[in-house]
Amino acid sequence: MAVQAVQARRRRARAGGGRNSRVRQWPGAIFIAPHMLMLGLFMLVPTVFAIYTSLYTSKLVGGTTFSGLANYAIVLQSGAFWDGVGRVLLFAVIQVPVTIAIAFFFAAIFDAGIVRGSRFFRTVFFVPFAVPGVVASVMWSFLLLPGFGPYAEIGQALGLGKINFFSSQLILPTIILIVIWEFTGYNMTILFTSLKSIPREVTEAAIVEGASLWRIILTIKLPMVMPSVVMLVFLNTVGALQLFTEPSILGAFQPQAISFGFTPSLFVYNTAVGSGEYNLGAAAAVVLALIIGAISVGGFAVRRRNGEFR
Repeated sequence: MAVQAVQARRRRARAGGGRNSRVRQWPGAIFIAPHMLMLGLFMLVPTVFAIYTSLYTSKLVGGTTFSGLANYAIVLQSGAFWDGVGRVLLFAVIQVPVTIAIAFFFAAIFDAGIVRGSRFFRTVFFVPFAVPGVVASVMWSFLLLPGFGPYAEIGQALGLGKINFFSSQLILPTIILIVIWEFTGYNMTILFTSLKSIPREVTEAAIVEGASLWRIILTIKLPMVMPSVVMLVFLNTVGALQLFTEPSILGAFQPQAISFGFTPSLFVYNTAVGSGEYNLGAAAAVVLALIIGAISVGGFAVRRRNGEFR
């Protein structure tokens, strides 16, 4: 009887523990509910609708008919779309490493306390990220405008001749410059926070052993914040594939330098809105989403292999 009573108490305790565990999970579910609602309304629903729309073809004569994967075949065979994909990949290969390198340089300097008033300068560096992309693009358009902007005049004063930053040859470097200006502060803030999380004992031990400042930064601190660097590489790469605002604004100043499919996002916009082919634009958007999804899954796999996730 005593054994049965003990077993009964244990069963009641386990049952009570299960109920308490379920009760403790409710606050977490309540906190993430608004995010999940927004995710469903503005991410999942549009994605499902885009996939549905991409399977049909709408014509003035004949109406809307089911076309299966015909729109995807057109997108996959489109030279303009793949030229845009190649262009943003080239953009990412240049912009992402340069942005992260500059961000880490300044984050390391501010973390080391070399610069006085580092809080002020960190705020100054972060301000461009707070500026909307449209505003930043318009501002840089006037600054770089040939015959009007100060940078064109500086180049001419240095004997470089009349520089057209919006020419077909320089439009991509110009966009890279603008994006680097916009996002260096964001990357620097994340890297600075990661550097601050390194225990002081590690740095102090390296100083006692006679290591120089740059050796400490490059051989001790950089490897310790490498997970943050890898995360930023993939985040910036995904952002590069979605490049839209800067080329669309610059295209208003120099339309001949920005082609129909200058970037995949511009291809989607110009196809759906400019040409009125919403079904084909939806198919292009789905293909772009699959490319970005593949890169995101690859980034998750790399970070999981590095031990960041279980």
